[in-house]
Amino acid sequence: MNIKKILEDYDKNNITIAVLGSHSALDVCRGAKDLGFKTLVITEKGRGTPYSKYYRTQTGPSAGSGLATLGCVDEVIELDNFKDILKPEIQEDLRKRNAIFIPHRSFEVYINDYDAIENDFNIPMFGNRKLLRTEERGSGGIDQYKIMDEAGIRYPKQFNQAKDIDRLCIVKVLEKERGFERAFFLVSSGAEYKKLSGQAVLGGLITQEQLDQAVIEEFILGVQVNFNFFFDPINNRLELLGTDTRRQTNLDGLLRLPGFQQEKVLKKISVKYEEAGHIAVTVLESLLEPAFELGEKFVEATIESNLGGLIGPFGLQTMIIPGPPKKEIIVFDVSPRMPGSPGISSTPYSGYLYGESLSVGKRVAMEIKEAQKLNKLEEIVT
Repeated sequence: MNIKKILEDYDKNNITIAVLGSHSALDVCRGAKDLGFKTLVITEKGRGTPYSKYYRTQTGPSAGSGLATLGCVDEVIELDNFKDILKPEIQEDLRKRNAIFIPHRSFEVYINDYDAIENDFNIPMFGNRKLLRTEERGSGGIDQYKIMDEAGIRYPKQFNQAKDIDRLCIVKVLEKERGFERAFFLVSSGAEYKKLSGQAVLGGLITQEQLDQAVIEEFILGVQVNFNFFFDPINNRLELLGTDTRRQTNLDGLLRLPGFQQEKVLKKISVKYEEAGHIAVTVLESLLEPAFELGEKFVEATIESNLGGLIGPFGLQTMIIPGPPKKEIIVFDVSPRMPGSPGISSTPYSGYLYGESLSVGKRVAMEIKEAQKLNKLEEIVT
């Protein structure tokens, strides 16, 4: 695959920003439209209505008088299956449109083949496609833990064997029916792990094979905050675009109940950590310096890896724990791509730098626009 050669054949004054129709596609498209790019969403049959109907580009009444351009999705390509984006004829169509593709978590999940993403998807991709697989723990190569080890970033202690568990731990394992969602359960000993994992396998929630790939890690109690960064390789600058936290299905509902009711509910209903959305949060300014230090360390470690450095957005999902001696930020997960939280723009951090709050989608489009102007597109795509 020669992305540089493909890019040389592009009409660089007629770029289309393309994205898979899920996760943060509207965030990407709105940002691209704001910077004057054409937008294209690739969707699956039965899932395209938000893009083809409700947010399609159209003419409508303006806030004042007259007409305005509404929406942000110019075109939609509908596929039988998301994986069909790998078909040669689909890729040829994307190249004819001078497409630059923006990856997000759903793209990784629905393709479900990092070798294909790296070697068979012959479309210039914003960011470093080789880093996408590092999101998967225990992937066999360089994963997020290896990068954090190299960076000297603290993350929860890992246990390779259940018999070694000596504290409260959380077990993270992919579900049987929905391989992109993880099941979680808490254990404090090897015996408890054996009991609860056996129940999960017998109950059909997970398979033994998935259990064998589970991550057992120290349970960290604190405030959950996602630090959403952007690394600009053109200007060699790390930016904090915003901070957010998760809303998770019945866990969120459970936490809103009084303690005595929680206990009754837990006897009847299993807790689900399935993500439903995000909400914007802010942090104390005293936490910004250690947060930036973590971001800088992570960027440097990716540069030193043989996968190449970061380009564009990435997230450090953290727990902020109490002292003594002082509050500390513990990273428990890494997202080396577009986050799934448009509410990031509701936090003030990009505004402190740019004088206006930016969505991640707009910041991505700004980087592409600058690279386009400076004839440096090959520096921000892989």
